[in-house]
Amino acid sequence: MQTINYASLRGVRITLLTLSALLMTFLSYGRQIDFSKMESMKPRNIGPANMSGRITSIDVVRNQPEIIYAGSASGGLWKSESGGIAWDPIFDDNLALSIGAVAVSQKNPDVVWVGTGEGNPRNSLTGGYGVYRSLDAGKTWELMGLEKTRNVHRIIIHPDDPNTVFIGAIGSPWGDHEER
Repeated sequence: MQTINYASLRGVRITLLTLSALLMTFLSYGRQIDFSKMESMKPRNIGPANMSGRITSIDVVRNQPEIIYAGSASGGLWKSESGGIAWDPIFDDNLALSIGAVAVSQKNPDVVWVGTGEGNPRNSLTGGYGVYRSLDAGKTWELMGLEKTRNVHRIIIHPDDPNTVFIGAIGSPWGDHEER
């Protein structure tokens, strides 16, 4: 039975990588770089990266599927009336931009409920400040309560009564929380 010395294999790999890097540097040394190929390139922002890109909740007006509401982890609530081609922020004037849940009353699509605070516990979780309701399809919002729940994961609207909602609020995921 043959024993493999992994430490020496690692040393061989490092040596080969170093020699490859030196060879590439040596071969490219003295070559002219043709910068004309880069003239058409435009600068673009690729950072800094943050975690706001997560969509946490989506709801659609079923008899008008081009109307879509999308809540984001830390970027507010967005509405599209073009089937997702164009989006407008509709929650920027409220206390919390972390959206955990959005629900549209299918019986009356002007009634939209939003729970703030992302409901997906993770390392970059952002808390919220209660549950809001709009009676005009997202133009204005009213704080309805549950300010101390911090993180709302789900809202279900009663199918016959848009004033009756069931809310799943996890509260603080990192410890005891009476508002859960």
